[in-house]
Amino acid sequence: MTLDPTRAAPLAPLAEGAGPHVVVIGGGASGVLMAIHLLGDARGEARVTIVEGRHMLGCGIAYSTDDPDHLLNTRAIGMSAFPDRPGHFCDWLAEQGISAGPQPGDGFVSRSTYGAYMASLIAPWTRGDGSRRLRCLRDICVGLAEDGRGVAARLSDGAFIRADMAVLATGHALPEPDPRGLVRGSWEQGDPPDRDERVVIIGSGLSMVDQVLSLLRRGHCGGILVVSRRAQLPRVHAAMRSLAVAAGDIPLGAPVSRLMAWLRRAARQAEAAGGSWRDAMDGVRPHVRAIWQALPQGERARFLRHAAPWWEVHRHRLPPESAAPIRAAMAAGRMRLLAAGFQGAERDAEGRLLAVIRCRGSRVEQRVTCARIIDCRGVRRDPERNATPVVASLLRHGQARIDPLRLGLDVTPDAAVIDAQGRPSSRIFAVGPPSRAAYWEITAISDIRDQTTGLARRLIAASALIRPD
Repeated sequence: MTLDPTRAAPLAPLAEGAGPHVVVIGGGASGVLMAIHLLGDARGEARVTIVEGRHMLGCGIAYSTDDPDHLLNTRAIGMSAFPDRPGHFCDWLAEQGISAGPQPGDGFVSRSTYGAYMASLIAPWTRGDGSRRLRCLRDICVGLAEDGRGVAARLSDGAFIRADMAVLATGHALPEPDPRGLVRGSWEQGDPPDRDERVVIIGSGLSMVDQVLSLLRRGHCGGILVVSRRAQLPRVHAAMRSLAVAAGDIPLGAPVSRLMAWLRRAARQAEAAGGSWRDAMDGVRPHVRAIWQALPQGERARFLRHAAPWWEVHRHRLPPESAAPIRAAMAAGRMRLLAAGFQGAERDAEGRLLAVIRCRGSRVEQRVTCARIIDCRGVRRDPERNATPVVASLLRHGQARIDPLRLGLDVTPDAAVIDAQGRPSSRIFAVGPPSRAAYWEITAISDIRDQTTGLARRLIAASALIRPD
């Protein structure tokens, strides 16, 4: 659905109700999940304003692609928006006539299909009686003010929205486009490169896979060079056995080296029982938040330096349908994976684009002629340098701070934003990727679904305590 371009200043309030009015800043998957759990809570008449300036509701960056080869990297059965209705997404797929795999829920559907599912969740609240509780604005939030009455969200044209609380659902911190136009971000659209020219891709994760699949689909044959420091590709999904891991079996708070040794041991045990390491990885998944929050700060830093890249290639796996053309391209020599670091981009005297790289273990820089350089280095960007306007404003005015490891905003385990003086807000919260510092794994739908469900309950319960008479 398209957002309503309302442009009044100040904006008229939503209809009065017994529940809180929450402004949700960001209309991607995190924002939509936050909104539907607020609106659907049976205990209160919450009202919601969603502010989104770039994408269709529910799509964001992850689900706005229209390439059918860009698949979810989680099976359909794990993608429900509702923790108490695990089959909801599969039921929706069946209603649309879309297959969810040879076994119900076992398949991987396109990301654009999931974007349509997200949009369908919010659609009922945009018509009839539901529309009195939801307002959707196509605009950019550039600041938040907090006082005893609530919050005021300022929009890019000077308009502002009064609300009881605000939730930041701004998604991943993305770098600004290269001002020289030499490096294109994986999220940027544009004409495809000449099919006979070389393309250099920086990074070897899931974003790289999507880019390569799109190139191959267009018949690209000029060569694809993938540059990655560790030259590791995401592992591939396979049949799994259910493995329950008890929280008491995990050495919470132990050094990273001991945690990794424990996980390797669990993987070997799963393989000895006839399964695979995937069973152990997924068995640990429900406990990742507890593991992260039990780690001392120094051990968290050690994990990020040494273990995180290996965790990510095993945790964020590829559907077999995506892995097959990647393997075929490498076997045919159309794609090459090189262990090297990207040093920059430049043009030579004849105007040709050059990717400057340095192979791992070497001090010598190499220059590779290419038609395009695509940055697919993932989501761990500096959250301050690449902040959205509203986050930049909060940081500038001391209403928020970056966590010591620079993963995202500093937030409490309950998602409250912490200001520069170390005080948690009672009115401003963060969900999804901006809250990664407190949760580590908060990019998967299952994690964001659980986070937004719990926060919705807390906001509605707390609204009676903080709303003025």
